[in-house]
Amino acid sequence: MEELFQVDDAATPITDDEKEGLIPSFISFRHELNAIEQENILEAERWAFTRKHRTVLDERFLRTVHKRMFGSVWEWAGTFRKTARNIGVDAWKISSDLHNLLEDAKCWIEHTTFSVDEIAVRFHHRLVWIHPFPNGNGRLARLATDLLLRQLGASRFTWGSGGLIAVSETRRCYISALRNADAGDYRPLLAFVRS
Repeated sequence: MEELFQVDDAATPITDDEKEGLIPSFISFRHELNAIEQENILEAERWAFTRKHRTVLDERFLRTVHKRMFGSVWEWAGTFRKTARNIGVDAWKISSDLHNLLEDAKCWIEHTTFSVDEIAVRFHHRLVWIHPFPNGNGRLARLATDLLLRQLGASRFTWGSGGLIAVSETRRCYISALRNADAGDYRPLLAFVRS
């Protein structure tokens, strides 16, 4: 979840370490990176929402969505991370934990364990927590959750009706709601996603 804590500052340079795997060579500042990633993400959203997908609850599909979201920007797009992060499961557990999440979500749907919104919120939270990719996990989780909602016949979440990349009150509420979900309380996240 390190992307949740980035400061969006137009004057913030991209470090050499942060440039590892970056495809466009002209990127020097965080605002440039954010802009080019956003262009790629919008293309991925158009692709995702103009096609009927068999299921969102598939590892290959999630890798494809991540690749479409970041494939013009990062060489590693669609590839699971191989290093530790300050959040998420150990890298060696990504595949098994993701598999368990996808199977759990299928079970929740089949048995109507929770409301559609709560299924989507729980799916989103666990996907963010697993943190399968080097970056873009929150953005992938939001798009995949919206696709799951569509698949279940529900409307997309509003995600607090604000941007979640830049530091803002909306972002602080989102992070706080995710932390509550970490502790097992999904109520703040359920309220946030429809606000």
